[in-house]
Amino acid sequence: MNRLAIALLPLLTLAAAACSKSEAAKPAPPPPGVVVTPVVQQDEPVRREWIGTTQGDVNAEIRPKVDGYLLRRVYTEGSYVRAGQLLFEIDARQAQAQLQQAQANLAQAESNLAKADRDVARYEPLAAQKAISQQELDNARSAQQAARATVGALRAAVDNARLNTSWTRVTSPISGIAGIANAQVGNLVSPQTVLTTVSKVDPIRVHFPISEQEYLRYQRDPAMRHAELELVLADGSVFPHKGRIALSGRDVDVKTGTITVVGIFPNPGNLLRPGQYAKVRATTELKRGALLVPQRAVNELQGLQQVAVIGPGNVADVRPVKTGARSGAMWIIEEGVKPGERVVIEGFSRVKDGQVVSPK
Repeated sequence: MNRLAIALLPLLTLAAAACSKSEAAKPAPPPPGVVVTPVVQQDEPVRREWIGTTQGDVNAEIRPKVDGYLLRRVYTEGSYVRAGQLLFEIDARQAQAQLQQAQANLAQAESNLAKADRDVARYEPLAAQKAISQQELDNARSAQQAARATVGALRAAVDNARLNTSWTRVTSPISGIAGIANAQVGNLVSPQTVLTTVSKVDPIRVHFPISEQEYLRYQRDPAMRHAELELVLADGSVFPHKGRIALSGRDVDVKTGTITVVGIFPNPGNLLRPGQYAKVRATTELKRGALLVPQRAVNELQGLQQVAVIGPGNVADVRPVKTGARSGAMWIIEEGVKPGERVVIEGFSRVKDGQVVSPK
């Protein structure tokens, strides 16, 4: 047995040496391929974007001023109406009956006043001649004053009844777009009923929220306060008319930490309607000598933003960076890169710090 082991030992040694030579002969894996682009330095306008909602510049809730049954809807829903245009008609029979009753009461009071005037005119010379007592004249004068007051009150009642009759014709107080009717013909309506809403939409408002930091900058920077606003519509088209910031809200939303800002846009032709979503954007500053990299070059890991810089010898250097504002498809880098350095835009996941790569 010992002789057999001694005989096989040279063979095992040769086999191990052959395996070592085979493994050493295997070529090393090629460096991972990545796509790179240089860091660009240029003056870059900084744009900010917010999501907004269109609102009417003036929104009038149309309510009837009297109770009654709705007889007619006169306007076309969703159409443009003018101030004073008839929108709804309410059954006027009850208001007309009240007007007739008030007119009858006024006629009776005017008759009583005429009698009181005649009594005073007759009693005054008689009292001067001592044919009647002064008390009788004073009573006639008091009755005259009471009758005159009654006439005044009943004239006001007639005017009020006449107003109630006119209010059965519900008109628009402003010119604008009339919404869908909330009440149908035959419904019993009251001053608490909102029949529809008319909105003035030229100009039109756009409400959008900004952060507290942006609000502070808005207050301190005149350029941001007077920035020209653009409106990007839902189909991606840009609204042809520029807007401006009109005002900001008075308080911060505790849930979102934002403040509502109102932009005003001309809206000829009433293309925009209340309730539309739109993207508001504005050029708020010009960044001199900004360092730009594509947004896809920046990778975020556990809240830390990183880029892979390919240095001399194609060695990767994974660095943390401080990003600024976005500009289109680019990102402004505040700290972490230098002009002309190559950054990885594809293949970052295959790159390790200090690794040699094959850049393209």
